[in-house]
Amino acid sequence: MADKDQNVQHFLELIRQSRRGKFKIYIGMSAGVGKTYRMLQEAQTLLRNGVDIKIGYVETHGRKETEMQLQGLPLIPRRKLFYKGKELDELDVQAVINLHPEVVVIDELAHTNIEGSQNDKRWQDVMDILDAGINVISAINIQHIESLTEEIRNITGIEVSERVPDSVLKEADEVVNIDLTADELVTRLKEGKIYAADKIAIALQNFFQPEKILQLRELALKEVASQVERKIETELPRNAHLPAERFLACISSNHETAKKVIRKTARLASYYRSRWYLLYVQTPKEDGDKIGLAAQRHLINNFKLATELGAEVIREKQSNIARGIMEVAALHGITTICIGKPHLNLYKVIMSTAVFNQLLNRLAASDIDVVILS
Repeated sequence: MADKDQNVQHFLELIRQSRRGKFKIYIGMSAGVGKTYRMLQEAQTLLRNGVDIKIGYVETHGRKETEMQLQGLPLIPRRKLFYKGKELDELDVQAVINLHPEVVVIDELAHTNIEGSQNDKRWQDVMDILDAGINVISAINIQHIESLTEEIRNITGIEVSERVPDSVLKEADEVVNIDLTADELVTRLKEGKIYAADKIAIALQNFFQPEKILQLRELALKEVASQVERKIETELPRNAHLPAERFLACISSNHETAKKVIRKTARLASYYRSRWYLLYVQTPKEDGDKIGLAAQRHLINNFKLATELGAEVIREKQSNIARGIMEVAALHGITTICIGKPHLNLYKVIMSTAVFNQLLNRLAASDIDVVILS
């Protein structure tokens, strides 16, 4: 009976997959590269070819070239909401699903919805629309990808608050990079094609410096290359004989180090298109309320972050951290263990234990690599 239910479930999954809408994402290194313009150009072409396409949500930012591309495209009215005394509008997800166009254009994938909306984030709205069998064209800037948060902050000095889990990009059937050189982007800015005149000088001093643009451009190109490589690997499996990589990110209750380990391991796993796990070894010293409410909250948030980035979270109770890592690595066939750069005093304690030396010996005798993330 269990096998029969499993077969039925598998068939239902196949049906759902075939009914699900196709998903195309335009990625850019920054605002103003022309993502929205390109989406609307594509929408115009599809409309001329008789495709039932509608605009679910587009933000032109007052750019004349972009506004001209909107002409003649059918718009789905936005949902009006009052928030803190102001009338605001949002994507009307239910209207999109009810009208059920063949293709819908939905801009600004990383947008945070107004409080009280069905979903917290627009990318979640897009997932619901795809599940309803509607094809979606959307756009995002490279700085909004969750696992790149640390790198973006190092480049720009800004921590971007609106972020999209990497798993959303993995859902995309097509990812297209809108590429410009740093000089072209700065020229567009100076010509007033990105921001209003009073914002140009500030933008040139901050975000739109050539060295920053160049680094962001590199990240965008790498991301799209990685997505294309994943698609090739999926559709043209050339290396099926190679053993699958499996990453194990090991974290402690130190939440800042944990975040870095999670994001960097997610990037590694994404690059190798492999499964990864997050391990937190809970020692008796950190049992129950012993680590405090704040630390507990940070741990839960880090578990949530890892899950959003595609990890399977493992919480292991073990008096010895090294032994806990060893047991979990053996159980899940781990090929690479990722740990944070240890604090000197903690490192001395670990290195002095016989169990850690045993762990190193076991790893040396196996095919498991250890990566210490800075």
